[in-house]
Amino acid sequence: MHASPEAEPVLEIANLSIIYRGFAGDVKAVSNVNLALRAAEVVGLAGESGSGKSTLAYGACRLLRPPALITSGSVTYRGRRAREPVEVLRESPEGLRRLRWREIAIVFQSAMNALNPVLSVRDQLLDAVTAHLHLAKAEALEKVASLSDLVGIDRSRLRSYPHELSGGQRQRVMIAMALAADPEVVIMDEPTTALDVVVQRDILAQVVELQERLRFSIIFITHDLSLLLEFADRIAVMYAGRIVETGSSKEIYHNASHPYTNGLLSSFPALHGPRRRLTGIRGWPPDLRSLPPGCPFLPRCDLGTPSCEGVDMHLARVSPSSSTHFSACPFVRAEGPGWRKGGAELKPPPTQNTGATSRGVQVPRGPGDQPSAGPLEAIGIGPGGTGSGGGSHDDTGFPAPDYPAAGS
Repeated sequence: MHASPEAEPVLEIANLSIIYRGFAGDVKAVSNVNLALRAAEVVGLAGESGSGKSTLAYGACRLLRPPALITSGSVTYRGRRAREPVEVLRESPEGLRRLRWREIAIVFQSAMNALNPVLSVRDQLLDAVTAHLHLAKAEALEKVASLSDLVGIDRSRLRSYPHELSGGQRQRVMIAMALAADPEVVIMDEPTTALDVVVQRDILAQVVELQERLRFSIIFITHDLSLLLEFADRIAVMYAGRIVETGSSKEIYHNASHPYTNGLLSSFPALHGPRRRLTGIRGWPPDLRSLPPGCPFLPRCDLGTPSCEGVDMHLARVSPSSSTHFSACPFVRAEGPGWRKGGAELKPPPTQNTGATSRGVQVPRGPGDQPSAGPLEAIGIGPGGTGSGGGSHDDTGFPAPDYPAAGS
């Protein structure tokens, strides 16, 4: 479901700044970020590792610990169950307890690390249910069973421990746990990282189905912009702790304005069409303790000029005809299917298509869409659990024991 641009945000982040204190200087992880999430909307947050995506999300929920420090800004929650707007950064510990999981839930990175290794799946889901919902034990157990059905986990697996589940199953448990108290906002922090592409597709399809059925809002964090193009309603691109461009999925794909967004679009291969050279982005992200003047992307930008040192990095409308597309680069503007500056034009590459979702930018694929051929040597391919990575090793990475043959 696409939210109305005029609808009041259910979660609004305004001028949020977060630093990490250190002896060598403060790391400016998030700088004056503004982000709005509306009811039943999916907003994607993209950028390289270290760009501030997770810090922004955890800071908005006040989950950061020292040496992290929120230096300015506000976070306002306006859920349908809230009698009045909730200022998250000013809430008491008891108020935060009522807010977290019941109103705003998080699917953390790395399900194996987030789950308790000594508790069964049922006990962990039951703990989340009883902590935030006033249910009798029988009702709570039935709620846990229904959550298992909701995310496609067989009820018999509720007796299992996290290490007995596959990566995809563990991620489904995390999603079930996030939905345990029927929240209005779910923050998903790279939930498909380290999963193979088949499982990733299934997880994303499940998320889309659940979101459309239960009508919760999502902030989806990932470094994979190609994934967000097909999944999100709107996308915000972060670099060096700032949002450098934001717009709808179609605007980002067809008319991206900021050179950094262009670099991200040029960093992943197409699954169809002629071969093309991947350009990527040269260099490394800047040191957040001592950012260069003006645009922090200038040292890596192929279109940069000395004038970029005076850029104040505020977001400005890319086109008068669009009320949703904004960029922090005042010198490069989208004109049709490319980027222009000084007569030069850069064409955006075709995006990948996982076939997992029904929103965002759709790129047709057919039987002839095959990756470029090349030499392959002894590569095992298959979804998790098929043994494609097995060979003479088991799941632990150690050589498989020499078990006796059956019947011997």
